[in-house]
Amino acid sequence: MSGDGNKKQFWKRNTAKVPGNIQHVYGAQHPPFDPLLHANLMKAGNKPLSTTTPGKPKKATTFQEFESITSDAWDVGDDDDELLAMAAQNLNIEVVMETANKVIENHSKLQERRQQQMEKMTEPEEKDREEAQEEEEEPDEEDEREEGAEMTTDLSFSLETLPLSDNRMVKSHSEAPVGSPKEVGVEQAALHRQQSLPHRPVIPLVARMADQNTSGTPAMTQREASRLDKFRQVLAGPNTDLEELRKLSWSGIPRQVRPITWKLLSGYLPANAERRESTLQRKRQEYFGFIEQYYDSRNDEHHQDTYRQIHIDIPRTNPLIPLFQQTSVQEIFERILFIWAIRHPASGYVQGINDLVTPFFVVYVFEYIEEEVENFNVSSLQEEVLRNIEADSFWCMSKLLDGIQDNYTFAQPGIQRKVKALEELVSRIDENVHRHMQQYEVEYLQFAFRWMNNLLMRELPLRCTIRLWDTYQAEPEGFSHFHLYVCAAFLVRWRKEILDEKDFQGLMILLQNLPTMHWGNEEVSVLLAEAYRLKFAFADAPNHYKR
Repeated sequence: MSGDGNKKQFWKRNTAKVPGNIQHVYGAQHPPFDPLLHANLMKAGNKPLSTTTPGKPKKATTFQEFESITSDAWDVGDDDDELLAMAAQNLNIEVVMETANKVIENHSKLQERRQQQMEKMTEPEEKDREEAQEEEEEPDEEDEREEGAEMTTDLSFSLETLPLSDNRMVKSHSEAPVGSPKEVGVEQAALHRQQSLPHRPVIPLVARMADQNTSGTPAMTQREASRLDKFRQVLAGPNTDLEELRKLSWSGIPRQVRPITWKLLSGYLPANAERRESTLQRKRQEYFGFIEQYYDSRNDEHHQDTYRQIHIDIPRTNPLIPLFQQTSVQEIFERILFIWAIRHPASGYVQGINDLVTPFFVVYVFEYIEEEVENFNVSSLQEEVLRNIEADSFWCMSKLLDGIQDNYTFAQPGIQRKVKALEELVSRIDENVHRHMQQYEVEYLQFAFRWMNNLLMRELPLRCTIRLWDTYQAEPEGFSHFHLYVCAAFLVRWRKEILDEKDFQGLMILLQNLPTMHWGNEEVSVLLAEAYRLKFAFADAPNHYKR
């Protein structure tokens, strides 16, 4: 009877868990679990649990074992710290670290070569800087203490602060040491965090989102200026030719006209120029009417679980970019996601949807500023401008999700179908890669679920996502259909690295941490061209998927 009671309590304890909601996922912008960062947690997790009455530990039931294995995919009630403690108990840390370090070493070779080239180029400049610094007076100890405190609390990722972390990126500002007494302590703490992460070259801020240019070429070439003129000509007419606009947008949209172009291609704005202003006013008023009507209900019993999950996920959204750590920005995201969830009860809020707001928000902020957006303080904008950005982001995200909502309904059937289609497609276009993953028992769902759920946003830098979405907006059914071929091209892009891995752990670490941080427009354009070739070959002949 006691055993039956325990089983009932076990299932009762989990009745609130809703399938289809997934745990926070990690990727290029969200580094994976780092044992060094959570050493104290692991030590605590390895200690035996204290009990009031010592005795023989209870043997886990089959259902309990299954639940412990799948809780990271279905459980919305556990916190990240609990999952980390479970990982510390169930995994042999030495084996994991040995495997991870091996793979990380292989993956970082290319980045290290790039870094060495950059150092050779900047060596003469550094020598001149050192000579100039020797002539200056040495700052006293109090100044050094103030500088250390400034660097730990400042949210800026300016190039002047990059040497603090030895040219490595800190995972999150929330993890940066606050109030360190000396600069040396700051350096050691930053280096300690990065010991188990792949070395990635530092990208100038202007290249992250604003210019989307990693090659060091001028901000606008003659060809780019010509393309911008073509966009402006198409947009200047009384009735915008949407087909012509899609053709121009497929190969990328200039930053200056991207906000209006996205609004037109998503269907948020009409093609008729005279109707646009009235449409914007009406839709913005409608959105804030939803806020007044529904937002106060976020703490009601019926909606508090939804709001709680949104509130937890928002700080995790792009933690490396200071813009998204501002309180006002996080409040905007909370309102957008909560209102969308209330208006779409079939799916509600699912983790991963929070990422889909960020490209729209960044693009519509660019509409009102000229400087870089990563460190921009949105409180400097007028309240009316912020309200416009919020409403426009909500409606455009809603338009996107309308086409892929089956990705987020119960059990997420849309993602299941797309992952299966990806497996069949890869088996046709690259049999060696497909067989290699079969040989080491890697299931496509284990890595491609995130690709579909987050539209590759966790695999690519945000600047690349924005460029990718230019084409998705221009392509018919870009988010729902063309994305499949982009994922196939993306997987095959890493063919050599995949075939070099000879075990399950190595393959999973690679596929969940693909080295794309240095990517820019050129790499995305090649990826899209290959995806279009696959679509041309397979889209009109779906039976070609199968043998």
